Amino acid sequence: MKRMSGAAVGVLALLALGDLPAPAQAQPAAVSDQEISDAYLYLLGRLLVTRQQQLDFQEGFQWNDLRHRKPGAVDWPNPNLDVAYSEAWVAVDETSCTIVTVPRIDDRYYTVQFLNGWGETLANINERLFPKRPSGDFAICLQGAQVALPADVQRIDLPVKYSRVLARIALGDDWARAVALQHQITFRVTGTPKLPDIPKTPVFALENLPGVEAFDAAETALDGEPDLNPGLEPLQEKVRAIAKAIRDPEQRARVDRAIRTVAFADFARAGPSIGHGTIRNGWARPAVVGAYNIDYLARILINYGGIWANIAPEVMYYRASTDGAGSPLSGDHAYTMTFAKEQLPASFATYFWSVIAVDTRHFRVLPNPLNRFLINEQSKPEYGPDGSLKLYFAAEKPADAPDGNWLPTPKGSVYRLTFRFYGPIGGVANGTYYPPPIRRAN
Repeated sequence: MKRMSGAAVGVLALLALGDLPAPAQAQPAAVSDQEISDAYLYLLGRLLVTRQQQLDFQEGFQWNDLRHRKPGAVDWPNPNLDVAYSEAWVAVDETSCTIVTVPRIDDRYYTVQFLNGWGETLANINERLFPKRPSGDFAICLQGAQVALPADVQRIDLPVKYSRVLARIALGDDWARAVALQHQITFRVTGTPKLPDIPKTPVFALENLPGVEAFDAAETALDGEPDLNPGLEPLQEKVRAIAKAIRDPEQRARVDRAIRTVAFADFARAGPSIGHGTIRNGWARPAVVGAYNIDYLARILINYGGIWANIAPEVMYYRASTDGAGSPLSGDHAYTMTFAKEQLPASFATYFWSVIAVDTRHFRVLPNPLNRFLINEQSKPEYGPDGSLKLYFAAEKPADAPDGNWLPTPKGSVYRLTFRFYGPIGGVANGTYYPPPIRRAN
């Protein structure tokens, strides 16, 4: 996508504010529709996070208060149903830290993840990153903060004052133990942090993205949280300049048209491959996940379709919206996918794998009479005589399908599948592996 020069951005901003005479050739209308689309999509990545933040606090979240969710009781796109989640918004400053207590966990996957206001992963607490001391007290502090801490506390510095926390503990075969461990993760605050106002930006349905009103919230969104990725400053300037230009009704109408005709189309085109990702066997693999550098397009799409994604060493996500022939997945048909003995999902995951189906509008799991929402090792899939694994996706269980190999996909639904590999290894880790194609059976 083309980028407007910093000089052009500056001229646009000054013209919008009335600080320079406006010769005909330099009117704000000279900004191309493509430049408006680029700026809008960049801004949207932030607005998706502020949208969720507002929804969280409307639900009752409080700063530095950890909320333990019942297994399965999460309401965001593309949830991971293999884990017990705990959630929080953390506020720290120059005089305070938040101390996170993590119990000793030896028998299952766990992590406590911290993200910033753009959906970028800042830190994880687990035995992989803290092998010498994976449990106990960890102080989450603002980088450079002068705070006295007990000697037995492991300090973790973040580059921002405010962060989103997502703790995951694998449910495995013993859900009761997972929940007990989950509730042993606790928070306490040392000092008295200054608590921020919750940003007031559009709260929209995912199927009804905002138009020009997104730019009304541009300064609130950009001033409330720095984008830590160098190289995106020109886009930030472009967003601010357009936000000023739309004070003129004619420009406001033009920007709204460009969003609805160009930006929405750009967004839709980028969706199947998750931005700059790749598609093989009908499965899309993102080029980056959890930490995005300058790939703001991947960040937008992942915030949109599965907010709070972790980094690739923790988990890799594959997504399929079509079968092997390129037709959309539909609950009106039955499908299979077969893993050869040498390519079983477990051979690519240190911890666990799973596959879920979600709708294509809200990205929530598909309701079904069995309340069965995923296939994983705990669903007890059966393997063929040759060691292969065949999975089934259909409204009714196919006659030859073992019960644990079948995921109900109700008639009339249009859906997509998400395959997760936690602790990716081998071809999943290095990007050479893709799940087998989904084949239509009827």
